[in-house]
Amino acid sequence: MEIGVVGKPNVGKSTLFNALTLLEVPMAPYPFTTLKPNRGVGAVRVPCPHPERGVACAPGNAACRDGVRWIPVSLIDVPGLVPGAHEGKGLGHQFLDELRAADGFLHVVDGSGGTTPEGEIAAPGSTDPTDEIGWLEEELVRWIAEILGRDFERAVRSVELEGGKTEEFLLHRLTGLAIAPAAVAAALRQTSVDRTHPSRWTASERMAIARELLRAAKPRVVALNKCDRIDPDRAAALARAADPVPVTPTSAEAELTLRRAHRAHLIAYAPGAAAFTVTDPAHLSAAQRRALGEIDQLLGRWGSTGVQPALEELVFGRLGRVAVFPVEDEARWTDSRGRVLPDAFLVPAGTPVREVAYRVHTELGENFIRAIDGRTHRALGADQPVAPGAVLRIVARR
Repeated sequence: MEIGVVGKPNVGKSTLFNALTLLEVPMAPYPFTTLKPNRGVGAVRVPCPHPERGVACAPGNAACRDGVRWIPVSLIDVPGLVPGAHEGKGLGHQFLDELRAADGFLHVVDGSGGTTPEGEIAAPGSTDPTDEIGWLEEELVRWIAEILGRDFERAVRSVELEGGKTEEFLLHRLTGLAIAPAAVAAALRQTSVDRTHPSRWTASERMAIARELLRAAKPRVVALNKCDRIDPDRAAALARAADPVPVTPTSAEAELTLRRAHRAHLIAYAPGAAAFTVTDPAHLSAAQRRALGEIDQLLGRWGSTGVQPALEELVFGRLGRVAVFPVEDEARWTDSRGRVLPDAFLVPAGTPVREVAYRVHTELGENFIRAIDGRTHRALGADQPVAPGAVLRIVARR
């Protein structure tokens, strides 16, 4: 899974990306600090099943802290997008193309309204964050519509003459965008276009399909950043205006400060928590104490910095991912080396267990016989949907 961190320049995208990955990518208060995509790995939280057995787990691909499993998620921070990106403004074509494989977008917005559409510093409140949410959606829709519309009339006439299916034509046309068949089917249902004669579609109908494809295949969550400069009532009003796109107030700067301080052993902090504990007050400078005091007030007002919850709202809420724990011994929940619950994976809710086997290893999928539920010890057929948090043994031919 890959999450695209998007937004206009100078809204805190790279700060949020740094906070989630603790990579040192450039940050500065002027547009286009990021000139090429940055890639890294964040993580989302799920309960670890090991307390059910009263034994400690032995994490492999996903760390476990205090009964919480941190499952890796790939992130890509693309350079800032500006109005007209689909036309190539601000190197828009290059930046948009980097997002082709993204499963969803974490859209970072300047909640304070203190940056122009081009990312220049402006007086707080001089721009409307809801406009920022709207125009980025339009850029993404027009980007998809442009890909869909290239030589459209000639291509669909050929499909009609050969008796081809419109769904298959759209999937082929959009192959590079990693759009699933279910998303194409949903877009066609929502727009009620003439599936038999796509050559009759108007430009506005193609735009409508592109919009529904974006919603179905590339869902977004808005990280309303710089929430320390707005009040909760204002954030709630912006969330109502952005509906149905979820909005999470965030302070990327506060989250990055807390994670760095934790890494330096100055505080104890778990990402997404509502509080932190100073562990080494003697080594804090006056400036550090002041900054931590301000962050403490922010946590009291908002409940968290919002950064970790925003990512998890996208992964679990919008993309519908669930965790699965594959094992080789369903009785002891261990692998071949005796490690308890070594690995954890994210899969779409409802994924058939055979598809889970493929995700663990191609040979397991190809030689699949059945799966065994580690809790009930019942056998599961190939098409049985995986349960959230399932502990599974995959039985395959050798």
